[in-house]
Amino acid sequence: MHIAQVEKQPLTTGGSPLLVRCKNFMCVTFIIPRERDCQELYNSLQEFSRPSNIESLYAFQFAAIDDWNKSYGWNFYDIQTEYLRMGAPSEHWTLSNLNKKYELCDTYPSLLYVPAIASTPVLVGSSKFRSRGRLPVLSYLHRENQAAVTRCSQPLAGFSARCVEDEQMLQAVLKANPKSSFMYVVDTRPKINAMVNKAQGKGYENESFYSNMKFQFLGIENIHIMRNSLQKLVEVCELKNPSMSAFLSGLETSGWLKHISAIMETSVFIAKAISEGISVLVHCSDGWDRTAQTCSLTGLMLDPYYRTIQGFQALIEKEWLAFGHKFTDRCGYLDSVDAKEVSPVFAQFLECVWQLTQQFPCAFQFNERFLLTIFDHAYSCQFGTFIGNCEKDRLDLR
Repeated sequence: MHIAQVEKQPLTTGGSPLLVRCKNFMCVTFIIPRERDCQELYNSLQEFSRPSNIESLYAFQFAAIDDWNKSYGWNFYDIQTEYLRMGAPSEHWTLSNLNKKYELCDTYPSLLYVPAIASTPVLVGSSKFRSRGRLPVLSYLHRENQAAVTRCSQPLAGFSARCVEDEQMLQAVLKANPKSSFMYVVDTRPKINAMVNKAQGKGYENESFYSNMKFQFLGIENIHIMRNSLQKLVEVCELKNPSMSAFLSGLETSGWLKHISAIMETSVFIAKAISEGISVLVHCSDGWDRTAQTCSLTGLMLDPYYRTIQGFQALIEKEWLAFGHKFTDRCGYLDSVDAKEVSPVFAQFLECVWQLTQQFPCAFQFNERFLLTIFDHAYSCQFGTFIGNCEKDRLDLR
């Protein structure tokens, strides 16, 4: 599953070269003495590296080796224990069972933490007004000052639509933090992208309908730009005769570090607001790419627990796995996945974490070996952790 591309190269005197490019950036060239063997190997690798059926992934076979091990690791993280650690439920936040059967939002976890004053009609109405039903729910609660990071997807606002329940929902989120008279709504997209979405009936909140909200566009590019940026970066790393100036100008042209910087700056903005006691609602388009990146980095900056090995696992379980980052699509596990859906969103998050470990090496219980191992297994499909696009998928796949 690590294989991204296999290339048969022109025959040499030593035999037939087969170049294998991996999703974890490893490149290997095998010289196969006989051309016919090389062709057969090429065909097999093409077939096995892009299975058409999700149950052909390694985890489904790997688990069968030893039944005792099948359940190992699945109970490490418990959503209620994690929220309890942050101080929820409380007088302001309650646990809702409305999504128990994934009927409210099929890409969200079954347990949702919502403002205690938000009634069922408000929750349902807000869900209907948000792209893919992804209504505002609690992501992180600051124990000391009660400021909260909540996350959702873009509203189905178009040019004029409004939804009273959604407006009440945001007021409920604001009131759940009694110490602040306003809150931020952070749209992580560039404003121009959000305006294009408006033309498609989605877009962003209309400021005149939402009182006591400060709206911020923070300009992280979409998955397509990130995919192209990584492609350019890889090309720079594979220059045939690299000079320092060619490498540096290629690195700049790829835009990769500019994107990393934008993700980190947005997360710093959110973390600062929370530490000042102001709640923040975060969304992008569907709320599972840029939103996952920025909410998890914010948690990492604010909470030392997430900088431990166990805490970092909990952070990924909560912000990425439970809240439905589409690993199957973004990592391109299957032949059926549209190439336009593949994007290094999780890789960017891990690089941002690495950048933080470089700046604050004593603040983390882990080093880059841990990050590389996680990155490796996001693609290996050896374990079920990252297989599926949401919690419901993993449940359906048992």
